[in-house]
Amino acid sequence: MISKRAADIMIPLEKYPHIPHWFTMRQAVAEIENSEIEINGRRSLPRALLVFDERYQLLGVVRRRDILRGLEPRFGQGVPKSQRQAFDVEVDPALMELSFAQNPEAFREQAEKPISTVTKPIPNIVDHEDHLAKLVHIMVIEDLHLLPVVKDGRVVGVVRSADVFHEVAKVLLQ
Repeated sequence: MISKRAADIMIPLEKYPHIPHWFTMRQAVAEIENSEIEINGRRSLPRALLVFDERYQLLGVVRRRDILRGLEPRFGQGVPKSQRQAFDVEVDPALMELSFAQNPEAFREQAEKPISTVTKPIPNIVDHEDHLAKLVHIMVIEDLHLLPVVKDGRVVGVVRSADVFHEVAKVLLQ
């Protein structure tokens, strides 16, 4: 297990979905829906997209739930969970359903916002030479499921927690 490096288990950037920051949330949804990752004969859908700027510098990541949060009606947005709990206020899902049922155009309008409005910064990156043990440590400590892999200062791929787990499983189940 320790001999594996990020470069050995990463998904190359050209095989992992990524988008420019000016894409809309609708375009991001299409990218996720049309992407399928195949690694070692195993297929999966991406849980997140990488977001880049014009110079192909990594700006951040957008997860499926970030997009869903961005598509919520305006009255459901902007109140952090901690504040809702402090005041015992919760948005009624029936109101959201009613809002979309009465005005589906509002949903489509929200989907035209740029993906940059819901993109989250990347808290950690790893070098292509970093050992698997370091990847495990970062993912556990930072509670991450995706780590961009860099070589010579540019992103060359990603390592997902599923791929790290698979490598650990191979060692444990031999």
